[in-house]
Amino acid sequence: MMKLRPYQEDVISNARQAIVNGKHAVCCVLGCGGGKSVIQGTIAALATNRKNNVLFLVHRKELCQQITETFKACGVDFRRCSVMMVQTACRRLGKLNKPGLIIVDEAHHILSNSYIKVLQYFPYAPVLGFTATPQRMNEGGLGAVFSELIESVSTSWLIENHYLAPYKYYGVQLADASKLHTKHGDYDKAEVEELMNQSAIFGSAVENWLKLANGKKTIVYCSSIETSKNTVRAFREAGVAAAHLDGATPKSEREVVVKRFREGKIKLLSNVDLFGEGFDVPDCEAVVLLRPTKSLTLHVQQSMRSMRYDPNNPDKVAIILDHVGNYTRHGLPDDDREWTLAAKAKKKQNKIVVKQCPNCFAVMPSNARVCKFCGYDFSEREKQAERKVVEGVQLEEIAKLPYDDYKKATCWEQIDLFRKAKKYNFFWGLRKAIELGIPIPAKYKWSVYKMNLASQPVKYC
Repeated sequence: MMKLRPYQEDVISNARQAIVNGKHAVCCVLGCGGGKSVIQGTIAALATNRKNNVLFLVHRKELCQQITETFKACGVDFRRCSVMMVQTACRRLGKLNKPGLIIVDEAHHILSNSYIKVLQYFPYAPVLGFTATPQRMNEGGLGAVFSELIESVSTSWLIENHYLAPYKYYGVQLADASKLHTKHGDYDKAEVEELMNQSAIFGSAVENWLKLANGKKTIVYCSSIETSKNTVRAFREAGVAAAHLDGATPKSEREVVVKRFREGKIKLLSNVDLFGEGFDVPDCEAVVLLRPTKSLTLHVQQSMRSMRYDPNNPDKVAIILDHVGNYTRHGLPDDDREWTLAAKAKKKQNKIVVKQCPNCFAVMPSNARVCKFCGYDFSEREKQAERKVVEGVQLEEIAKLPYDDYKKATCWEQIDLFRKAKKYNFFWGLRKAIELGIPIPAKYKWSVYKMNLASQPVKYC
C-alpha cells in the first residue's frame, strides 16, 4: 500500500470508527489536493483484502481511468472492486456484485437521482463519501443521505505544511455578472455565453496573462465551447502555444493534447466542464477563470487547480487570474468555512471578507494592512478620505472654469476632477480622456467596450 500522511490516516481511522458506531453513511471532507484518492484507494484495498466487494462511483468518465491507476498503486483487488460512472451503475444494478461498501467520489453530487437510485438498490451497504465542499449549490442539505460529517485539515494548513502550493490571487474583472439571471442554481448559460464571448475580453485576458503569468503552464476555464475556442485563438495570435478541449473532443485527441500539455509543449489549455473535479496536473502553475459561477464547489475546484504541490518545483507559487469576480461571491481558496449537513436557508449568504489591492489587483483577506505582493499600504485609503475634504474646495473652484478647460488636463485624475466639478456623468470623462489620448485606468476597460465609447485606439494604465 502507498504511504499515507498522518492526517490521511486520521481520516481513515475516523471514518472506520463512525461506521463501527452505527453511522450508515459518512461524509469525509478534505480540501482539493489533500489526497482524497489515496485515502479512497487505501480504504478500498483494506475492504477487498477482507473479501468485501467495493463499488466506487464517480460522476464523470474522465475520472475512472485516473482513479483506477491510483487504486492499483494502493493494492486494490479489482476482482472485488468496481470503478464506474454512477450512470453506468444505474443501468447495471441487477448485474453488479452486492457491495459490502460503497465509496462516492465528489460526494456533493450525491443528492442527484442517479446516486439515490444506486443507494436505494443497495440499502444495507455502508456509504463513504468524499468531497472538498459538502454542500449542493451552496445550500447544504447532504444530511438527506449522510448521518456523519468528518472534517480533516484545512486548506490553509495544507499550504503551511507544504502539501499545497501557496498562491497569488488577482481579481482583474473583465465582465460583470451582476445582471445575469439564475437558472438551475447557477447563472443562465445562454446569458453567460453572450456576456463572455466578447473580443475585448479575450484580448484583455491575454494581456493580463502575459503580464502576470507569462510562460506558466495554465488551465483556462470557460463557459462555452465557442468562448473557449475564441480564447485559444486570441492566445495563439499572441504567440502562445494553446489548445482547446471539451467533453465532445475524441478520447484519442484529448489524450494527445493532455500529454503535450504535461510535457510543456502546450502552455495553455482551455476547457469547458472538463478539467475540474478530480483532474490532476501537478505542474499546472496557473488558472484563468473566465466562467462566472454561483457554485462555491465549482469555484474552489477551478481556482485551486494550480495549487497542487510539485516536488520538482518546491518553490512554486500558483497564479489565479479571476476575470469574472468569482472571489466577490465565494472568497479565497483557503478561507475557513463552516460545513454542515443541514440545509441552509436560501436567503442567508456567507459574508465574503476579502479586499482587492488597488495597485496590483491582488485579492487578500480584508484584515491585511499591506499588500504582500506589491507593498501597497491600505492606510492610504484613510489619507484619501482626508483628501476628499480638500477636493471639495477644489471642485468649487473648478466648477467656475470655462468648459474648454478640460483640454488642459494631462492625466485621468485631472479629467475626473473636472468632470465631478461640472457634475458631468462618468462616461463624459471616458470620452474626453480618449479624445485627449490620456490613459484610462484598466478597470474601466469593460465600460469603454460595453458603451462603444472608443472611435480611436484607447490607452490604459
